[in-house]
Amino acid sequence: MAIMAPVVTNEDTQRSQRQLPAGSLHEVPSSRLIPPKGRPDVVGLGVWVWLASELMFFATLFAAYFMIRNTTNEAAAAAGTPELAMWATESAHLDTTFAAINTLILVTSSFTCQFAANAASAGRVNGSWWNPMKMGMRQGFIITAFLGSVFIAGQIWEYFTLFSEGFTIGTNQYWSAFFLATGFHGIHVLGGIVAFWFVLARSYMTRTHTHEQTVAAHAVSYYWHFVDVIWVALFAVIYFLR
Repeated sequence: MAIMAPVVTNEDTQRSQRQLPAGSLHEVPSSRLIPPKGRPDVVGLGVWVWLASELMFFATLFAAYFMIRNTTNEAAAAAGTPELAMWATESAHLDTTFAAINTLILVTSSFTCQFAANAASAGRVNGSWWNPMKMGMRQGFIITAFLGSVFIAGQIWEYFTLFSEGFTIGTNQYWSAFFLATGFHGIHVLGGIVAFWFVLARSYMTRTHTHEQTVAAHAVSYYWHFVDVIWVALFAVIYFLR
């Protein structure tokens, strides 16, 4: 008669310092498997503090954008030609429809990112590609990284279109503000895509889904939602505020 191997429960893991969960090749500390009780996770809290500093950075960009806009508008009004204000004439060269589609892609990626984070909390590493309620962490993050890459590709296409029309960061104050604001945001999107692939690589390289991986999944999702919200604000200001 075959002897069944004992099943390691959460209580067993908490009682001892180290256990060997099914599928793992080495002992895993219980702190990596069980979330802390009675206090927030240090990594998640650290990400929120860091995002607060990032918010200050983008607030500075917004302040510079509005300051330059007001200064050029006042100069045009003083010259008696408010209809020729830089923001009114230069913004007419932007493709709002294309930017709106690109924005929709990025906003959609925020939903798939959250589905992946929820799946990580539930311990569902693999799941459906099409059913959001049954989507696995890996599927959700792969789709999110793909959508983020499409967004970046769209931004690069917009940049080269503007370059072909003779608009660069050195053309005037308007285009300096435009390329700086959207460019820095694009760099943050790229950073998020790299973070997704890091979490995915870590998941594929391990046999046991740990609490650490769940924390990493949520930390990346916090960052991605932040980047999405910043872009929605940039989109509204740049493409609709004349």
